Amino acid sequence: QVQLVESGGGLVQAGGSLRLSCAASGIIFSRHGMGWHRQAPGKQRELVAFTTPDGRTTYADSVKGRFTISRDNAKNTVYLQMNSLKPEDTAVYYCKSLDYAGPYTYWGQGTQVTVSS
Repeated sequence: QVQLVESGGGLVQAGGSLRLSCAASGIIFSRHGMGWHRQAPGKQRELVAFTTPDGRTTYADSVKGRFTISRDNAKNTVYLQMNSLKPEDTAVYYCKSLDYAGPYTYWGQGTQVTVSS
């Protein structure tokens, strides 16, 4: 059974930082692409950042230079370091796992990030 458990969300002032974590189980983590998406109220879910099994990364233009995605294959965990947070970063952040063999996509339950101005 695949489980993705996010943590690290919360309330922060504009300009602050948060680090999200997503612990995965039930998958061969080192073979999966891992990503973070977010969904703000009234908006569609959007890609924030993605890392391939070999560590290549992709970012949304809106977060480039502020957010960093990383993965620790030994801990089956992917991280999202978020710096210089803005009110428009407020959203529920979801962890995603991509199994290229299917492809199959798995989602976590989401963690709320709120940035106050």
